[in-house]
Amino acid sequence: MVNLTRRAFTMTTTLGLGAATLGFSVKRAVAAEYSLKFAFNLAETHPITARAREAAARIQQETNGRVELQVYPNNQLGSDTDMLSQVRAGGIDLFLNSGINVLSTMVPSASIYGLGFIFPDYDTVWKTMDGELGVALRKLIEKVNLLPMEKMWDNGFRHITTSTHPVNSPADLEGMKIRVPVGALWTSMFQTFGAAPASINFNELYSALQTKVVDGQENSLANIKTANIVEVQKFCALTRHMWDAFFCVANKRNWEGLPADVQEVVSRNINQAALDERQDMAKLSESLKDVLAKQGLVFNQPDTEPFRQKLRDGGFYTGWREKYGEELWAILEKTVGKLT
Repeated sequence: MVNLTRRAFTMTTTLGLGAATLGFSVKRAVAAEYSLKFAFNLAETHPITARAREAAARIQQETNGRVELQVYPNNQLGSDTDMLSQVRAGGIDLFLNSGINVLSTMVPSASIYGLGFIFPDYDTVWKTMDGELGVALRKLIEKVNLLPMEKMWDNGFRHITTSTHPVNSPADLEGMKIRVPVGALWTSMFQTFGAAPASINFNELYSALQTKVVDGQENSLANIKTANIVEVQKFCALTRHMWDAFFCVANKRNWEGLPADVQEVVSRNINQAALDERQDMAKLSESLKDVLAKQGLVFNQPDTEPFRQKLRDGGFYTGWREKYGEELWAILEKTVGKLT
């Protein structure tokens, strides 16, 4: 065993991943030297959780039990805000969070990829985020002593659901109480549409909809399904108004306390899991509409150009260009085209 004072990670003498259920055979002869906490807000049934558990099993197998990656989905370790504080302090070792969400409270420019209506498809998404813009954002995140892994985890294109009426045009959002995640970009966009956005953490979303604190919300179809949003919403407008994804960030001090060979195994498997999860989400985006419709969600397909024009006319893009700066804005427009 490694002396605890020499490592920032929690030491443990037992293994509890149950990797055999995922099809991996793990030798248990060696007690885990390093136990890493990997936390995020997605439900147990979300593809991200499944792929994270697969990565944990592979890491355990490849290190012959030296490394135990403990996966904590579904806000088990607190809200996004809580978990960000914990990963900064070192209580959580690895954290998945959107650059548009609470991570943007520390790194405001990390939210740039969440601008409304900038990505027409996944080809453009990954050309941008696996390319120059992704590199630039990871460098900014490193400046706050968080170490981002190379590959982002897809959280899908987002759509608007409501309990009151379908959203066919920007006018249908005027005055609507709509839940948005914690992040200035969401608030800014829906305020431009004339809505009344309320920043609520994901673990409080279902309750807020059920008790009518808000009348609507926006999320990917995968999140709508796994969080049972269909139980408390009636309509879904397929707006694809934003694309979102998660950076996997590590506590820098904890990460640097790991041997190089362990860093390589962990980072490689986490990045591979992210790539696998991207494929899962792409397939789900094609199939979940039918699944949710059978559960009672009523879909409509609005023309998105009036929404874009409303954002242009309201100064949304111009205002955020000033906040992000010309350098990042130019990198973004290389792949998505002119926005202003």
